Amino acid sequence: MNPTTAPDVESLSLLVEQEIRVNAPLDVTFDALLEQLGPCNERSDGTPMPFKLEPWPGGRWFRDLGQNNGHLWAHVQAIKRPTLLEFAGPLFMSHPVANNVQYRLSEDGEGTLIKFRHSSFGLVQEDHKKNVASGWASMLEQARKRAEKMR
Repeated sequence: MNPTTAPDVESLSLLVEQEIRVNAPLDVTFDALLEQLGPCNERSDGTPMPFKLEPWPGGRWFRDLGQNNGHLWAHVQAIKRPTLLEFAGPLFMSHPVANNVQYRLSEDGEGTLIKFRHSSFGLVQEDHKKNVASGWASMLEQARKRAEKMR
């Protein structure tokens, strides 16, 4: 038998925190965020990546590949319109991991401030650590553009 050592906590965790200001009212921004995370989701290069989002506690957030195929990203852990949307689930990671994603929205002058936080614990692969911040930033930017167009 070969002895193994446990990895340190830092190698098992991931934390991404971002903020974005949106030139649109709080309720419009929240609605735009739901659309962007759901059916209007796309990669940063514009490739459609349609999701289904059931915006209620326990609702699913999943990538819909059609014909009952797809990938569960998370369940809605908490929703308080129009100030909080929180998810818990594996997200894009197909290995032992726990993720929590929070979108906290607040009035910011005449617009909205979105504070985003993704924390993860488990077998987080290095390629996820490398690319996750830019992926979330792209989704926030797309939501900002959608909200500002909707206002």
